[in-house]
Amino acid sequence: MKYLSYNRVFVLLAGLGLLAGPAVGQRLVVQPDSAEQQALRRHPRLRQSESEIEEQRALRRGSFAPTNPDLLWSAPTGERWAPGVVQTIDLPHVYRRQAQAAQAGLTLAERGREVNRATVRRDVRLAYLGLQFAEAQVRQLAYQDSLFRALQAATDRLFQAGEVTSLQRISTEAEARQVRNQLQQATVDRRAAQRRLGLLLGQPQAELTAATDLRQTGPELARTGAELLAALPTPDSAAVALSPTLAYYRQNVALSQAGISLVRARRTPALTVGYQNQAFENSALHYRFQFGVSVPIWFWTYRSQLQAATARRRAATSQLQVQQLELSTQYEQALADTRKFAASLGYYEQTGLPQAAAIISQSQRLFRAGEISYLVLIQSLNQAFTIQNTYLTTIRDYRQAIVELNYLRGL
Repeated sequence: MKYLSYNRVFVLLAGLGLLAGPAVGQRLVVQPDSAEQQALRRHPRLRQSESEIEEQRALRRGSFAPTNPDLLWSAPTGERWAPGVVQTIDLPHVYRRQAQAAQAGLTLAERGREVNRATVRRDVRLAYLGLQFAEAQVRQLAYQDSLFRALQAATDRLFQAGEVTSLQRISTEAEARQVRNQLQQATVDRRAAQRRLGLLLGQPQAELTAATDLRQTGPELARTGAELLAALPTPDSAAVALSPTLAYYRQNVALSQAGISLVRARRTPALTVGYQNQAFENSALHYRFQFGVSVPIWFWTYRSQLQAATARRRAATSQLQVQQLELSTQYEQALADTRKFAASLGYYEQTGLPQAAAIISQSQRLFRAGEISYLVLIQSLNQAFTIQNTYLTTIRDYRQAIVELNYLRGL
């Protein structure tokens, strides 16, 4: 059978409309910047952080916390009971250390809020990117589905006319069903991506759509990615120096050090002031002041507290070192991924996409000329679609690497 008989397939494909895609309903268009701001206002992580900061502010206001006064009833003359009061007051440096420890706790809570803000921004950026990728996949597969639906319908007509074999008809149907299944999966993935982003924005049921097509961001991504890689510092320690996670664990070390200073301050004596009845019934002045010193003789208690505070500081220092190591490792991996995907994106921008366009154009031209069969046309189109889909995946992976890189750098 001559390939020229397949020209009828091409005419039928054109008549059925290859570029027809599924109708898209009304959706809420989301900009990336506005999505971040909305998530920062509504995310429970930030509400939790604000509550923790309020707690630490209240504790700071109560850092001047003398012990409760002792109300006493005594009978100094043995004749009757008389009330009195005794108050123990620490030396001023104890309250100063308590205020410093409370301020360190407040600063730690504020550092925790910055960690949560950075985490929410990263989550929103990745969720938004996931929605962009899912929508691009749906658009790509919708085009492929419309093409293969039309091709399947044309093949059925040619089979009834006896111009194609049963094997060719089955092969076309298999290709069409495979693409249709991929489109259904991509549609489900898009809805899941909408819900993930909607949950972060407090709108889980909204029909969200990204403001920009992921495919159109490729050239800009290649430029901004190159500028980012050129501006990065060489040492990983310098790159992650502004990480909010590191700042949080540094402040945790400062808090533990403030705890040590507070324990040491409490080992000093305290003053005791009393006001009691110390006279007989016929005395001219019944109530008199009394003064004393509270001596910290239970040394083992303070020693145990100091040992615990010192161990807490060592643990905090080790946590800081662990975080520095983990962040440096994650930074190196994100940097390697960024460079890798930058090279891959450059290949697709310069070579891959032009080749895919050439394959689609030339395969259709050769098909119209009767020089290739429709099966060869399908293989050629699949090869071009694979290149285009991989290009989308590369853009997504490249952007994910940059998001992670900026998160580790505190941006």
